[in-house]
Amino acid sequence: MPEAPPTDEGWFVLHDFRTVDWDAWRDAPEHERERAIAEGTEHLRRHEEVADSDEGASAVFSVLGHKADLLVVHFRPTLDDLSRAERAFERTALAGFTTQPTSYVSVTEISGYSTPEYFDDPDSVDQGLQNYMEGKLQPEIPDDEYVSFYPMSKRRGEEHNWYDIDFEERAEMMETHAETGKEYAGKIKQVIASSVGFDDYEWGVTLFSDDPTHIKDIVYDMRFDEVSSKYGEFGQFYVGRRFPPADLGAYLEGEAVPTSEHDGASAHAHGGAHSHGDDGGAHSHGDDGDDGDDDDGEGADEDSIRAELSEMDIYAGQPHGEDVYATVLYSEADTDELFDEVEGLRGNFEHYGTHVKTAVYEARNRDRSAVVSIWDTASAAETAAGFLSELPGIVSRAGEESGFGTMGMFYTVKSEYRENFHDTFDDVGEVLAEMDGHQETDLLVNVEDENDMFISSQWDSRENAMAFFRSEDFSETVEWGRDVLADRPRHVFLA
Repeated sequence: MPEAPPTDEGWFVLHDFRTVDWDAWRDAPEHERERAIAEGTEHLRRHEEVADSDEGASAVFSVLGHKADLLVVHFRPTLDDLSRAERAFERTALAGFTTQPTSYVSVTEISGYSTPEYFDDPDSVDQGLQNYMEGKLQPEIPDDEYVSFYPMSKRRGEEHNWYDIDFEERAEMMETHAETGKEYAGKIKQVIASSVGFDDYEWGVTLFSDDPTHIKDIVYDMRFDEVSSKYGEFGQFYVGRRFPPADLGAYLEGEAVPTSEHDGASAHAHGGAHSHGDDGGAHSHGDDGDDGDDDDGEGADEDSIRAELSEMDIYAGQPHGEDVYATVLYSEADTDELFDEVEGLRGNFEHYGTHVKTAVYEARNRDRSAVVSIWDTASAAETAAGFLSELPGIVSRAGEESGFGTMGMFYTVKSEYRENFHDTFDDVGEVLAEMDGHQETDLLVNVEDENDMFISSQWDSRENAMAFFRSEDFSETVEWGRDVLADRPRHVFLA
């Protein structure tokens, strides 16, 4: 009786294919589409950040051709984790516009064909091989890569039956097959997962590459290996391109994704929708390419403030001729917990060329923190707010309180003057407390850089705030700041 090779299993895998009902999508009211984008984006973001499990990886891909539109790949420690991920999607509004034409369930695997020493004596395996094995069993998903997925089995025909061949002969053919694959090292990353007993074929193969022709080439070359030419049977092939969850809105609008690779990427490059506060509503931004500067409204008002601040020699944005915009949300959650969540979001934001900075600032004299996200366009900052609004402990968003928020100043202080800066702020705070129309002013410190500070100030009206900027006390503070600041303060306007 032929010998079965030993195997070791790692993470379970779900390839979740979705087809969009484009007629239903076009006919749906705008508010329903916005809700679907917001909920779909949040679902994909949370799973890509593995917020549903202790370990794993997830990614979303656009699929070419008629067989599917979207592919969501999940790696998780248990089948129950995969089940929850699949059912969680069904609870989103986006699911109502999709069907699931197919799916594939498997588990990552290594076998005794190529690494018998791993099974014979695990303690004898060097650290390099152990790391390799761990990478096979708990794989990462490459960023911004093309993907090809296909299921396959070994033939059990009358003439060629893989399972009738002696182990040594099978191992020799597999070794030759592996040598072909090694020629694509650095060009292809593959995940081979067993689906014996789980799905219709015996393995699911997922290939990743930054060049889709590499995928064609490796599959073509391997077809000539005996292990494939005589004994391989293949199911349908699917090919697609990874894009970040924030690009879901752009994808559904028919744009090329990932948007970060294309000129003119704007607000909907970051998801196209977001929710505000607790009302569950969603609002699209940036669909017309407008950056928010309306000469007849708020934009003109901001321009006049910029001009006045500039006359007072206060840096009012426009670095290198470009505006920057910030969205700021205040949270009463534990700062460490908040930072962990923000760090995950920031990793997604950094895919986009319009992202300038996202950081957590902790208030010195109050039990709250500010999440500050700065972007090159107002519409991108607005879209980012949709994701930030889901952070723990959010209690308000700057600009949505009553009165006028100056959106403060960002300061980088020379380290030797940091304590002096704190003391001076406290002195100025006493002056502010006596001024008409002043509501509150906080000095918040970047949790990653104690020399980076953000002052958020709230007033009853613009006139009250500008009265302070015109005051002698503020003028003296600005003059003093020339010695203690590492660069000029930047006034950033609320998106």
